Formats: sequence, structure tokens, C-alpha cells
Amino acid sequence: MNASKSAALVEVLTRHRDTLLTEWLNQHLSIALRRGLTTEAEMNDQFRNFLNVFSDTLARSDTLDASRPEWEPVRAFLTDMSTHRARQGFTPVETATFVFSLKQPLYSRMREEFDSQPLELAEVSWTVNLLLDALGLFTTEVFQRAREAIISRQQEELLELSTPVVQLWEGILALPLIGTLDSARTQVVMESLLQKIVETGAAISIIDITGVPTVDTLVAQHLLKTVAAARLMGADCIISGIRPQIAQTIVHLGVDLTNVITKSTLADAFIVALQKSGSSISTRIAS
Repeated sequence: MNASKSAALVEVLTRHRDTLLTEWLNQHLSIALRRGLTTEAEMNDQFRNFLNVFSDTLARSDTLDASRPEWEPVRAFLTDMSTHRARQGFTPVETATFVFSLKQPLYSRMREEFDSQPLELAEVSWTVNLLLDALGLFTTEVFQRAREAIISRQQEELLELSTPVVQLWEGILALPLIGTLDSARTQVVMESLLQKIVETGAAISIIDITGVPTVDTLVAQHLLKTVAAARLMGADCIISGIRPQIAQTIVHLGVDLTNVITKSTLADAFIVALQKSGSSISTRIAS
């Protein structure tokens, strides 16, 4: 039965390919072009290529179960299409509608072909409905995974941008921190600092926490881990930005910073770093 249904569908797709493509594409074209997400040429190629893959798979397969290995070419096409649309800014609904909207023009053509065979029309229509539903849901799953991957990558990029390591002087680095330190961000902080130490051969790193709103036990532990990692790379650390309330909190928490040089301002920390590196800055007063 599935083989006969596949053959019937192939016949409909072959005979009415251009009409199907036009009717199917027109349902999407105005919305996508109005939003500026793609071009008419790109959409035309995308829809045409899907019909080709869909028809070829139907012709070679004896099953209409979209989860079977025979339908891998169609699933691969939809994976690429959904991932691409996720990057372009399409919504999950718009992406799933790419498949679901094929039903209307396809049903119209099938009614013409099976006008005198209502039972056959009902059976083929129901099978096509299940097949396109499965493929449409598949695009939603792929789109969601693609969006999650994009968001995760963007978060990583933002973390990297929010933890810049700058070279203040030869052999002296500064890492100004702004915002809350959590485990994920601490890992990025460590990697950024250690990489810069390797690149510059710096012997001193200043970690400035002026922009960190609060310091609790977890934040203090993250700072100590960063200091320890830098020391393993041969660089001493100075922590600056220790405000009175932060100092009181650190004492109250019992966090041991006795082995770490701390200063209230970045300027004070820089002076200490210069002294430790054997450098100095002289100020000339104009006469």
C-alpha cells in the first residue's frame, strides 16, 4: 500500500511540479521579503530543491515513514534549511510552515487527480498529512537546537568581550572585571588571562574588581582560583578595587587573602606592580 501511495504522490508531483512550486512559494514570499530576511531567488532555489529531494526520495522509497533511513536525504535538507533560517532570523513557526504549507497546494492537485476515486484520495491525503506533519515537527526540533547553539555561542562571545585583558606596561597586565562572577565566567576569565600571560610573558597581573557589585564566598573562591592559575604560569597577582564594604565582607566570610596583595584602587595596584617589576614613572613639573 505504501508503495502505491508513493507512486501516486510521485505522479502528482511530477505532473504539477511548476504549479505546486508557484502556489507553495507564494504563501511565503511576501512575508519573508517584507521582513528582509532573504531574497526571492534564494527562496525559489530553496523550495525547488526541497521538491526535488522530496520527489526523489518518494520515488526510491517504499515507505512514507519520515523516520526511516530512506528519508535521510529529506531530513538532511531540512536540517540545513532550518539551521540556516535560525541564523537568518526566521521564527520557529515560519520554519515549520515551510513544510506544513505544502499541504494546501498538494491536496488541491491530489483532488484533481483522484476526483473519481474518493477512497484513494482519502487514504493518500491522510498519509501525506502524517508525513508532512512529521517533517514539519522535525524542522522545529532542528531549529530549536540551532537557536540554542547560536545563543550559547553569543553568550560565550559576550563573556569574552566582558573580560578584556590589557597590557598596562611591559610585563604588567590588567584584567578589569565588571558584573557578577560565576563559574562559567570565571573559566573565561582564567583562559583569557592565562593566554595573555603566555603571549606577553607578563610577570604581574592586576585583577580589578571595582566593577564587581558584591563579593561572597563563591566570588572570592573564583578570584583565588584565578590567582592560583596565574601563579602556576609564573605571574604574581594583585587584586585592586577592594572597597570598605567588600573588605568587611571578606573578613566576615573568613576568606584568606593574606598571600595576595590587595589595593583599594587600580592606580595603587599599578604603582605596586611597577615597583615589583623594577620600573618607575617620573613626573616632570613645568617651570
